[in-house]
Amino acid sequence: MLPLTLGLLLFFAVHLVPTSASLRQGLVERFGETPYRIVHSVLSLIGFALIVVGYHKLQLMPGKNPVLWDPPSWTRHVAFLLMLPAIILLVAAFIPSRIRTAAKHPMLAAIKFWALAHLLVNGDLGALLLFGSFLAYAVYDRISMKRRPSAAPPPAPPGALNDVLVVGLGLALYALILFWGHGALIGVPITSFSFAP
Repeated sequence: MLPLTLGLLLFFAVHLVPTSASLRQGLVERFGETPYRIVHSVLSLIGFALIVVGYHKLQLMPGKNPVLWDPPSWTRHVAFLLMLPAIILLVAAFIPSRIRTAAKHPMLAAIKFWALAHLLVNGDLGALLLFGSFLAYAVYDRISMKRRPSAAPPPAPPGALNDVLVVGLGLALYALILFWGHGALIGVPITSFSFAP
């Protein structure tokens, strides 16, 4: 539990700095923009690595990762549905489109959908810490953006071509994760889940 907790604390401590415009600006003025970005990236990677390693170890040690509740089978269906907009919004974060403009902050929206979906189907303490932390961060960061200046996303291109591209790539990525990626990268094949009511 310790590596996961330390990783979460480090990762979110680093990512909470930009939510305070004055704190970020003070660090940039003192150390410079490039050193700030380098330190931010390095600490983020260290935190992320600790999160991945810590959560993986918890799955191998059930005695140290108590199950707080047993999710009913219907939550799996809801999770599958929530992950569809999560993946599409993730793609929209990188492609200018009317979807990105409407979502305003599609990456944060994607994190919220992703975290909520995984909270619904995982009842262990490690999952609560991991996905609950990401959900809380995404909600807080979205609220904080209303209080700080931020660059608006580029205007959407004319026509709906990029919207079609975002949805098409999102569906393709969703299918890839569903039938291969989740099992290969996370070690839990989604298609092995029972769909029985």
